Amino acid sequence: MSELTPAQMWAKEQTQADQDHHTPTAGAMTGHIVANLEVLSHKLMQASWYVTGLNRTALRELFANQLQQAQTQLFELGQVLIDEGEMAPSTAQEFADYSMLEEAGELKYETAERIVDQLAHDYYTENLFVTRAIKLAEKEDRPVLAGYLTTLLGSNNHNIAELQAMLGRFGLAGLEEEDDED
Repeated sequence: MSELTPAQMWAKEQTQADQDHHTPTAGAMTGHIVANLEVLSHKLMQASWYVTGLNRTALRELFANQLQQAQTQLFELGQVLIDEGEMAPSTAQEFADYSMLEEAGELKYETAERIVDQLAHDYYTENLFVTRAIKLAEKEDRPVLAGYLTTLLGSNNHNIAELQAMLGRFGLAGLEEEDDED
């Protein structure tokens, strides 16, 4: 059998990814999470650069810490996928195709409160994929992947709680209800 060219290997990977996303697997669902972390990183960077108001300094520090956390999680989770024999999204196009978070240039002109609210929604959306991926990983008997995802869920929950508290909200108040209106 002849060796595949890089172009053929890429095409084979894309075919497999398409199949996996139509019949969700833990790896495919985790690929969405990786893509979400990439987009979240961009949004946190934008928020850090452009947030205004009296709490700017504190918010910039929070966003910078969350940015560093998201980038570390992105790298580590991608490596967990590789270690598990899966392919992690790694191109700008894959990140755009697989992320369920949306970027918007106009967010940089929003109030600090609106930026914080948007980021809380992003972590909430991310958790929809994380909880699904955990269930799939457990079903597929992939304890390492399930363990990493469980830790990620805890970090996201903490970030949601912090952002929600800044908005004078507790728990998921304002997140679930507003999703129906979006």
